[in-house]
Amino acid sequence: MHSDLQQANAQQLATLCDQLVIRDLGIEDYTTVWQAMQQFTDTRTVATTDELWLLEHHSVFTQGQAGKEEHLLFPGDIPVVKVDRGGQVTYHGPGQLVVYVLLDLKRRNLGVRALVTLIEQVLVQLLQPYGINAYAKADAPGVYVDEAKIASLGLRVRKSCTFHGLALNVAMDLSPFSRINPCGYAGMQMIQCKDIGGPQSIAEAKQRIVQCFQQALSITTLHTKTGLDWQND
Repeated sequence: MHSDLQQANAQQLATLCDQLVIRDLGIEDYTTVWQAMQQFTDTRTVATTDELWLLEHHSVFTQGQAGKEEHLLFPGDIPVVKVDRGGQVTYHGPGQLVVYVLLDLKRRNLGVRALVTLIEQVLVQLLQPYGINAYAKADAPGVYVDEAKIASLGLRVRKSCTFHGLALNVAMDLSPFSRINPCGYAGMQMIQCKDIGGPQSIAEAKQRIVQCFQQALSITTLHTKTGLDWQND
């Protein structure tokens, strides 16, 4: 009986690891989504399917837990939100693809460092077919092309589950980055896909990044959802 139960549990675990919910949220206010992913993480159980939330944000600067005030040079009329992810200050705005990565690390037998590497490789793979040679740096999380940053990364882990995620510059106004030291680096040059022959639209970038995550996480079944009402899906 005991071995039957173990077998059933192992089977359920394998089934859950094979699945991923892709939640397309369109364009959303930062704080609303931040609170929602905290709530999702706090209330999820061992039977909750992992999710990726794909969206754009209205203009906002977000400052990570280690964030230093001096990296906010002149935020001006753009709001600053202090958040519970790792990393320093960054900018989110329309035309940037944000992907929140809501995974049960224990279930997937993934360490935090391994997940960071996986996300960076997803971004590298996304850009590869466009002839873009992107790469990660050991000392500065994110993805770079010719020493300029095209994607930022910041995660939080609670109860072995992750939230927050990545931001890929696709086709946006990059000028707000000049009001901060991006990710704490003075003079860090930020670039975007549109200008270097990568995906030209958020829709194209979304499609590619889902394919790359599906491959990286060995997902067989994708469930596409919209809206933040996951309790009633």
